[in-house]
Amino acid sequence: MINYLFHKIGYACITLLGVITVIFFLFNILPGDPAKMMLGQNQTEAQVQAVKQKYGFDQPIGTQFLYYLNDLSPLSFHATNPEDYTYLAPNKYTATELFQIGQTITVLKAPYLRESFTKQGKKVTQVIGETLPNTFVLAVSAIMIAICLGIIFGIISALYKDTWIDKSIQVLSTLGMSVPSFFSAILFAWLFGFVWHKYTGLEMTGSLYELDDFGEEMTIQWKNLILPAVVLGIRPLAVVIQLMRNSLLDVLNQDYIRTARAKGLTAFQVIKNHAVKNALNPVVTAISGWFASMLAGAVFVEYIFGWNGLGKEIVNALNTLDLPVIMGAVLVIAILFITINIFVDIIYAWLDPRVKLS
Repeated sequence: MINYLFHKIGYACITLLGVITVIFFLFNILPGDPAKMMLGQNQTEAQVQAVKQKYGFDQPIGTQFLYYLNDLSPLSFHATNPEDYTYLAPNKYTATELFQIGQTITVLKAPYLRESFTKQGKKVTQVIGETLPNTFVLAVSAIMIAICLGIIFGIISALYKDTWIDKSIQVLSTLGMSVPSFFSAILFAWLFGFVWHKYTGLEMTGSLYELDDFGEEMTIQWKNLILPAVVLGIRPLAVVIQLMRNSLLDVLNQDYIRTARAKGLTAFQVIKNHAVKNALNPVVTAISGWFASMLAGAVFVEYIFGWNGLGKEIVNALNTLDLPVIMGAVLVIAILFITINIFVDIIYAWLDPRVKLS
């Protein structure tokens, strides 16, 4: 297990380096001057040059890339000269000094994702820290709906194979997979948040935290979670139903299931103790992929419902060309995907002893 984790961490570091390289050069070849984006319309040439020097935009692209890697690395090197971009400024870095050689200080620090162009110098880590928890709550709620209902309906569909119950569930799941999320979001928001508002009490838009009626403090509005969580969970729910049904039908035809039945176990005991656990492997694969995608930002769902999550923040950043926020969000998304994939591999080994971590 330890060797496996070390290998995975090594591959993860290589993957992250590739992601960092791609996003840095991709966004830095876009037209536009980052210094002018930060200053807005009323800027002077002296102000533009000062910003370029402060943020290293006046350096060659290769040097800027090394600066970016140094900012992201937990172990980084910084100059003692306050005029240098890599100067260990306390307002930029949260660091612990390790040692100093000449004019270079080696420190251990938290990754620095730089500052937003459009939010008056607000750190990207703060922007992501304010929005990612909302997306996490939404993603967890949606995936729990998909898991609970998907496994139940998948089992029912497999047990009543080729009956009207099975066919009805298959039609609904196929419909759920084929309908785009943005269309479902608009439809649900209109029906349950507008047409049937007086019965449901739900709003068309709203986030997890909102100002109270007096505008004095933020309060949690759990009802605003219902519609986006249901909409976001529809497609993974449909996938889980299909996978659980097909996997369970395959497992029920195995020899050890026939042996369990021959021992006199009831159908419920066979399903509960033997079949379901071994049928979950493809379901876990689907759930992990969908969960990672949701954490990456359910862009359309969050934007339509006004949910202040990472997906909505990415859309806003794209509209304003806030490159540090976009780059930081993509990097966080990549880390989430890699972490979830490692976690899923460990779950495989627990679900199926035949799977060996090597």
